[in-house]
Amino acid sequence: MIAEELISNEIPPLKTSDSGLKALTWMEEFRVSHLPIVNHQDLLGLISEEDIFNLNSPEDALGNHRLSLYRPYVKSHQHLYEVIKMVSELNLSVVPVLDANEKYLGLVTMPDLIKALSNMAAIKDTGAIVVLELNERDYNLSQIAHIVESNDCRILSVYLYTIPDSTKLDVVLKLNRTDLRGVLAAFNRYNYTVKASYMETGFDDDMKDRFDLFMNFLNT
Repeated sequence: MIAEELISNEIPPLKTSDSGLKALTWMEEFRVSHLPIVNHQDLLGLISEEDIFNLNSPEDALGNHRLSLYRPYVKSHQHLYEVIKMVSELNLSVVPVLDANEKYLGLVTMPDLIKALSNMAAIKDTGAIVVLELNERDYNLSQIAHIVESNDCRILSVYLYTIPDSTKLDVVLKLNRTDLRGVLAAFNRYNYTVKASYMETGFDDDMKDRFDLFMNFLNT
């Protein structure tokens, strides 16, 4: 999934003729803490709530102020993961998207990212979760997949988490079954350390309910 497919059509960009007070009103309305300022199709930069609070006359047009705007953006062809990386590194609530000619196309919001990531991670699909702990040099996805599939199971998603200050990592597997007894026994036979597993009755229904409530909250 690429940035162009994540663009929200609900939040318009600011113009230099808009006031700081209008920007704050839109931020509150759309539940964001940043908004892009665009001149025609040219992205001038992002303005934040803090920037506006620091203005001496927020009722004046933004173009009347000497703003030190920073200009983060992603190109339309960049992957979802690159958008998430920028959000994480810069603590953004929106990310502007530009085309190949650096013309403004729109922006990606946090709810857009969460929805896309949930679909990619199979969060809403029925299944269980297994967390394996192993040394980085021992990571072999093909062997892990073989163990899972030989027990009539399928991997829906896999994520790696490097444990700080160590040579170990966690391998988080989302599987398409809730009964993991055969898979866990097989991992034990192959001397894998099963750090955690989640397969309780009703676990997935509960997770779906929590996810749906969370998404409804973001969209209100």
